[in-house]
Amino acid sequence: MERRRRDWKAGRAHLPSSSSSQSANSTYQRPKFPSNASRNPENYNRNPSTGKQRIKEGEDSCNLPSVIGTCPDMCPARERAQRERLRDLSVFERLNGNPGRTSSTLAVKKFCRTMSTMDMQASDVRPLPVLRNTLKYLFNLLDSSEQPFEVVHDFVFDRTRSIRQDLGMQNIISDQSIHMYEEMVKFHIISHHKLMRCSGDSNISSLHYLNMEQLMKSLVSLFDLYDINQKSSSINKNAAEFYSFYVLLHLAPNSQPMGESLSLWLRQLPSTVIKSKEMCFARSLLRHSRMGNYKRFFSIIAAEASHLQFFLIEPFINEVRAIALSYINHGNYKLHPYPLAHLSELLMMKESEVESLCNACGLETSTDEAGIKLVPTKQTGFCLPKGGFQNYSFLGLERLQRQAAFNDARQAANTE
Repeated sequence: MERRRRDWKAGRAHLPSSSSSQSANSTYQRPKFPSNASRNPENYNRNPSTGKQRIKEGEDSCNLPSVIGTCPDMCPARERAQRERLRDLSVFERLNGNPGRTSSTLAVKKFCRTMSTMDMQASDVRPLPVLRNTLKYLFNLLDSSEQPFEVVHDFVFDRTRSIRQDLGMQNIISDQSIHMYEEMVKFHIISHHKLMRCSGDSNISSLHYLNMEQLMKSLVSLFDLYDINQKSSSINKNAAEFYSFYVLLHLAPNSQPMGESLSLWLRQLPSTVIKSKEMCFARSLLRHSRMGNYKRFFSIIAAEASHLQFFLIEPFINEVRAIALSYINHGNYKLHPYPLAHLSELLMMKESEVESLCNACGLETSTDEAGIKLVPTKQTGFCLPKGGFQNYSFLGLERLQRQAAFNDARQAANTE
């Protein structure tokens, strides 16, 4: 094991301090996550009149007294009228395409960063049933093919922040609000996956950053709801999966998304969560990544990852593949070229893509007399592609595709 740790450090030495798993068509930047201030006890305020705890969600939360919303629509009438006057309507909110006209069935309340006590009225805040229906309406828009995904994402992104804002102002802590937060976390994870495949837009990098920032904030609030709900009832059935998402965010080198050590964070979790299959998978994957055991890293992804877990892992897969190439190039005997077919099995990618990856990393390939493609070792030109990695396939995804199809069918049945 000690030798493997040395090999891991040696492999890292041949790589730049930061790299990208995004395609060369766009620049992927790792997001800077909120510090652990958002997890401090001071972020729990007690309402003086009720004694109940109030959750604050970074900049999304407002230091306001608890209210009970009475707004019956997705967007308050007052805001709707104002936005019609200002012609501040999204393409999804325009009545018959008119930028100055909307309706109660189209307009959705926008996120407001600056909201004061004097401006807030109960008629401007939506109660839980309205918020639940609004979230369902927004997620139905994600299936729209009339607009590019990044346009749909931008609209849903803002309106889900507004939903979180209304939930926080009303101190709503229930199984229904937890489920809504879980669905919003899923939205950000799926968006992360889809935005990676968007090209030709110079704003994709900033969309990645903002999406991951809100993913982290949603997770922080969801974990707080889990903590509060756990004190009054049992552990949420989905908690292990969502806690595993946070662990997988540590696949980035030197990553501490919430500003605290992962080991300290794990000690605070219930033992049932720590022993769950979702958490065992995430921790095992992180361990293999840090030890440089790339063969086991890829095999357990294919065997155990859920489709949402895979979406979070995906940006790091090509980085691990590059580390594997570095090991093989610098560690093998010079007189023994490595067959691309074998590399294809190890890295779980097509043989033609292995050759493309080798060339992108500065490694030349050759063909022997039998027509077998090889990569000679001990090459000195190894480097990471300057424009980032291409979108390479990952073999063994049939199980994940079947799982995603099953989940979609089950969700569709539940909404009927």
